[in-house]
Amino acid sequence: MPVSLKVILICTVLAAGIFDLRYRRIPNWLNLSAIALGLGMNILLFEVHGLVLALLGLGCSLLIYIPLYLVRGMGAGDVKLMAAVGAIVGPMNWLWIFLFTAVLGGVVSLIYVVFRRRLHQTLLNLALIVTELACVRLPAAREARLDIHHGDALRVPHGAVIALGAMSFLVLGSKVLTSLI
Repeated sequence: MPVSLKVILICTVLAAGIFDLRYRRIPNWLNLSAIALGLGMNILLFEVHGLVLALLGLGCSLLIYIPLYLVRGMGAGDVKLMAAVGAIVGPMNWLWIFLFTAVLGGVVSLIYVVFRRRLHQTLLNLALIVTELACVRLPAAREARLDIHHGDALRVPHGAVIALGAMSFLVLGSKVLTSLI
């Protein structure tokens, strides 16, 4: 990945992480600017192929994150942030960032749940979520606190976790990819 795209990625995720930690939201101007920069820089660097890669990265992110938003498990700012990351880095790098983010998010969430002494309730909630989704029903319709916007919901600032995942990928990604090949 060219240095210019790495710089855009770093600036985007760090700013989003800070906003999410401080205000518990990620502003649209940041996400939309990052999407535009990602598309523009990929076109500038790789022409039509860059546009295709940027759009595929953006599309992959929406394919994964929109369902999470629709079941009220993710905020819209997080969805748009991952779309921006996809537009910047393309589909393969986005997939690796997603995997880093998912693992780190799981660890952070587990620590948070244990620290807040909500492990038992969280396990019950997970069982309810799986059951409701298996029956093609919205979990938040049955239990209001499963909606990310409910006052009793435990909310991890996912924008900060995305920042950790992206930064981890930049530091460790080439080492991980080399060891797998």
